[in-house]
Amino acid sequence: RFAATHPLSFTFFPQWMREMESRASLGPIRLISDSMQACEELMLHGQAQFLLCHHHIAAPVRFEGGPQFESVCVGRDALVPFVAPDTNGEPTWRLTEGSRDEIPYLAYSEESGLGRILRAQHYELRVHHLQTAFSAHLAATLMTMARHGRGVAWLPAMLAAQDLENGTLMRAGDASWEIEVDICVFRPSSQQSHTAEVFWQQLTIP
Repeated sequence: RFAATHPLSFTFFPQWMREMESRASLGPIRLISDSMQACEELMLHGQAQFLLCHHHIAAPVRFEGGPQFESVCVGRDALVPFVAPDTNGEPTWRLTEGSRDEIPYLAYSEESGLGRILRAQHYELRVHHLQTAFSAHLAATLMTMARHGRGVAWLPAMLAAQDLENGTLMRAGDASWEIEVDICVFRPSSQQSHTAEVFWQQLTIP
């Protein structure tokens, strides 16, 4: 039983499962895709055996650091500021240090783990006129709004890869505005089912 945040359910989980199943039979798999806050609740109440999420040291998971849970990193991603191109094919807005230009900001709501990571970076101090114009907990929703020219959104690079290739989204700043993040799996430290333990061994044994 997996809990996974929405972006990773779309981009990372399917291929990852194919790779894991090539090593060992996992049997029936149940995936619950939700916000980070909801996924944490599932883990805390024993309703999921594994949590797949983006992770950054500045924004720890609610139960991280205690003896009841353990984790392993299985991939890398980045949160990148994206905007739609203007009529000249240039970014509609550009992020610059201390800019006074008002930039509409497409923000993650409180339920979002990606929002938690972004808030820990204090970007509002770097761009004084980054004004929240819209908020939602789904990265896919913010991506659609950015694609339609509604503002700048920090999106997982994996999620926005196709839009970047198609030219429907563009980077709004240089690499200093990007946040490198891990893709991690959390599990309870207590003994799980045999199949779950076999799966964990596949993750942790080189």
